[in-house]
Order: sequence, then C-alpha cells, then structure tokens
Amino acid sequence: MNIPFLDAWRRRHEPKAAPSLVSAFDRDPDGVAELLAECELLRARVQEAGIQLDDTPSSLEAIDQLPPRWRDDQEELPWFGNDAGLYLGTVMVRTVAGAAWHVREDGQPVVRLASGREINVVAAGLDWATTGSPELSQTYAEAAEN
Repeated sequence: MNIPFLDAWRRRHEPKAAPSLVSAFDRDPDGVAELLAECELLRARVQEAGIQLDDTPSSLEAIDQLPPRWRDDQEELPWFGNDAGLYLGTVMVRTVAGAAWHVREDGQPVVRLASGREINVVAAGLDWATTGSPELSQTYAEAAEN
C-alpha cells in the first residue's frame, strides 16, 4: 500500500547516520589530524614508564624499547596497537616532508607520502604491539627514505 504522507514522515523521523571519518576529514582535515594525534592510551602508558612523547622519531625509538606489558591484557592490546599506529602516523606527518593524513573510503586513516605511497599506520601499530616487529622506528625510517 502506497501512502505518500507516511513515507515523507518516515524520512523526517528516521535516525540520521553518524558522520563518518571520511566526511569529517573532508570538512576539517586539521581537526581530524589533531584527533588522530591524541593517542590517549599510549600517552598514558608511556608516561608511566617515564617517556615523554614529543612527536619526534626519537620518541618512536623510546617506545620500541618498552617492555611489552600490554600483551598481557588482551583487551588493551588492540587499543594500544591502534594508538601506537596513530602516533607513528602523527610523527610521520609532522616530520616527513610531503607526508599527510588521508582517510580512505573505508574509513581507514593512512599516511600518504609525497611519492603517493600509502602507509597503513594502524596496521603497522597493531603488528608492532602484537609481535614487536617491525619496530615503529623502522617503519618510520622506511617512510622517511621515500
């Protein structure tokens, strides 16, 4: 049964979809970059270890040297790895010439280098948090060479 006024009412009253990271990035790339740089869990854990994150490659080396206590907590592990990857991306964007955040259509934040190469820093952070390899500083060095 086709009831036009009911269809119009439904469209007005259906819940709106939450804005995606892609659309947020399109509207405010600097704001999204700041959000990605927060890495709250990582910053809290490394501060407990006496390390101050200053968005430099040397801070990545310091993180690489931490004992991997986060691996003992299976709930925290993916969040810690995610933050490690976002921090890696933040360091790249702030220190590698031509590097910039990009959000793919699937919502995945990546770092796009001047060469056009994209680095899935979140995947790199998760790999590092889970296995310790490749080290964050090594991933950074490879990106900085391009």
